Amino acid sequence: MDFRPVLYIQGILLSILSIGMLIPMLADMYWSNPDWKVFFLCIVITAFFGGSLILSNAGLEFTMNLRQAFMMTFMSWVVTSLFACIPLALSGQNLSFTDAFFEAVSGITTTGSTVMTNLDKAPPGILLWRSILQWLGGIGIVLMAMSVLPMLSVGGMQIFRTELSESEKALPRTAQLASSIGAIYIGLTMLCLLAYLLAGMGKFDALNHALTTLATGGFSTYDASLGHFHSDAIELLCTFFMIVAGTPFILYLKAIRGNLRPLLVNSQVRMFLLILSLSIATTTTYLVTTQDMNAYRAFIGATFNMTSLMTGTGFASEAYDQWGGFVIALTFFLMGIGACAGSTSCGIKIFRFEIFLSVIRVQIQKLLHPHGAFVAHYNGKPIPEDVPLSVMSFLFLYAICFIALALALSALGLDFITSLSGAMTSISNVGPGLGEVIGPSGNFSTLPDSAKWVLSVGMLLGRLEILAALILLHPSFWRH
Repeated sequence: MDFRPVLYIQGILLSILSIGMLIPMLADMYWSNPDWKVFFLCIVITAFFGGSLILSNAGLEFTMNLRQAFMMTFMSWVVTSLFACIPLALSGQNLSFTDAFFEAVSGITTTGSTVMTNLDKAPPGILLWRSILQWLGGIGIVLMAMSVLPMLSVGGMQIFRTELSESEKALPRTAQLASSIGAIYIGLTMLCLLAYLLAGMGKFDALNHALTTLATGGFSTYDASLGHFHSDAIELLCTFFMIVAGTPFILYLKAIRGNLRPLLVNSQVRMFLLILSLSIATTTTYLVTTQDMNAYRAFIGATFNMTSLMTGTGFASEAYDQWGGFVIALTFFLMGIGACAGSTSCGIKIFRFEIFLSVIRVQIQKLLHPHGAFVAHYNGKPIPEDVPLSVMSFLFLYAICFIALALALSALGLDFITSLSGAMTSISNVGPGLGEVIGPSGNFSTLPDSAKWVLSVGMLLGRLEILAALILLHPSFWRH
């Protein structure tokens, strides 16, 4: 395999990462925190490796075959995680390499699980770096979903090929798409920042939370997450922007270009909003009738926390795992579903459930009318023949990986709820789990190092849509 195009891309990503390190370095210098020296050293190291990879692999005709694309996708998340963890490991937070890598993977995959405590007193540079990692990971997810994964035919993503040419030499169009979506992503982040400022957040908190809201990442500057602010206005604004971030960004691009209809009639968006609305309504009703909670308080709490879980953001305003068995079961269900493909959110994604239900509907019709001709549809169009099998394979592998992660965590001594929710929250890139240890009121710091490595693998598997990682284990992948 010719690794040069893959290494060239890694060089570009590391260069972007080194530029991102400038912001926390300047923040630490402004607040006279000695960690600015750590960031300066990390900028030098990361920029050196990034620049070396670019210069040593430049001047090539940029074409990429499928095997190179799989390798590029895998290496992009792993390599950036390794370099992103260096400032965390060298900072004054006394994080071990395991903890630093876990935090970096959680950041870059926009999971939001954290091993850091006393965030209220953490230095500004580290807090900013965590938020920047999630923000960069968010735009990386959107671009990967719109350009790379459809080409790789991962988990049914080939159904979105119409958004980009199938040609492997479509780089100019890819670059144009990336710049347009990047501009929308930046614009929405600025709007979110302004909204938080108007709602009463301080400048530093507003910046960090705007970065992690649009990335549906969930890192906060406080141990109590958004619950620290005790503000309904902030929670409702955050809910709105989490829904915005959980919607396909390509639809915003079409709307800006004058075609608003896809945003309004897209079946994935409508299903996302329907499931979310039903979850909020049932949770509110349950809290009012069984937990004797005030109707207004129940609605605000349910709206914010259910949206946070379904979009995979992971912000928390209350200990929702104490709301009763029904809510625990529902939150577990929402963690797995996720929001829309082509957004910054995580999980299985709505479109796969739509395809799955459409195929089941066709099978039922064939049983009732054996000689009839029926075709499964998605978003009003016939589903290509290879997509249902790809989606079924993904769902099966998702279930297998979830079971394997849960069993591995159980074998390492974690209790049932922690193992089960830890496996789900990692592979779905959600953030907090359930229970006293890793629930919304806890974090992952007390877990053994072996469990943190298992969860790190789970987070990477979830972000790589599973197949993009597992295919590298197949012997035929490495054969010429």
